[in-house]
This record gives sequence, C-alpha cells and structure tokens, in this order.
Amino acid sequence: MTDPVAAGKRRTSPKRGAHPGRPGPGATAVSIARTIGIAVGLVTAYYLLPLDRRGGVTALILVGGLLAVGLFFGWEVWLILRSPSPWLKAFEALAATVTLQLVLFASGYYLLERAVPGSFSEPLSRTDALYFTLSTFTTVGFGDIAPVTGTGRVMVMCQMVCSLLVVAVAARVLAVAVRVGLRHRERERQRPE
Repeated sequence: MTDPVAAGKRRTSPKRGAHPGRPGPGATAVSIARTIGIAVGLVTAYYLLPLDRRGGVTALILVGGLLAVGLFFGWEVWLILRSPSPWLKAFEALAATVTLQLVLFASGYYLLERAVPGSFSEPLSRTDALYFTLSTFTTVGFGDIAPVTGTGRVMVMCQMVCSLLVVAVAARVLAVAVRVGLRHRERERQRPE
C-alpha cells in the first residue's frame, strides 16, 4: 500500500461529525420531498390521462411503458453513479421506478377492462385498477377483484414477473450503483487539487 503523501496526494479528511457519503439533513429532506412529488405526480397523471379510448392499444401501451420503465431505470442508474449522494438518489430511483410500474399496470388493467369488458370479476374504475395493481404487487391479493379472461391473467402474470424483477434485480443494481458512486466520489475527493 502506498503512502498518499509520498505519492503526491493530499489527504483529505471529512469535517468533524460528518461521515463520508452521508448527506446532510437538508439533502435528505429535499430527496424525500422530490420522491413524494414524483409519486404524487405519477398517480395524478394516471387519473388525468385520457385512458377512456377503446381499442387494441392496451398491449402497445403496456409494452411501450415497460420499455420506458427500463430506459428510466437505466437513466437513474447513470445519475446514481454521478450523484454526490448515491444512497439518496438510489432511494428516489427505486421509489420512482416502483411507482411508475404500478401506474403502468393500473393503466393497462383499466384499458383492458375498457377494451374487453368482463376481463375481471367486476368492472374496474381507475381506483379499482390501481387497488388491484397494488394488492397484486404486495402479494396480498384479497380476491375481491380477479382476472377472469386469459388476457387478464397473462397481464397479471406479467405484472408478477415485473414486480419480482423490480424488487430483486433493481434493488441489486441500485446497490451496486451506489457502491460504485461512493467509490467514484471518494476518488474525486482524494484527487489532488
């Protein structure tokens, strides 16, 4: 191991009481507010978007939305790698990705019920579709709303797989991105000025 002073590097020490990589209370509050704002914005958009058109666009919206979630997630990982607070950015990314996925599937269920009435055990309003999506995501599955057509069941299976991917893979990818971001930040801090 080389001595940083001998190698021409200046040793930098964090401020007293500060922990490297740990954001201050102001940054934490901003991150929480931004996360809540994103979730509220996505749910509000879900209720305001004109989803009442009939037609076979449900599959296109679902596939396009899943691609958008993937692109959004990749962009968030890129931001985590460059963030001064990778843990906060990872928290925001996971919350936004999960909310986006939930709103996407709720929209899909709502559109499916409009395109093929009777796809579920009862007609779905937007709130019913969001409720069904959340109960499927959390694996509670109260049984009050259930898919009764093959298309509805396929869509629910797709949500189950995507939910597992978000929980397992996305959490792992975000954790790795945070570690890489923290290492990058540490190297930047130790770089001579």
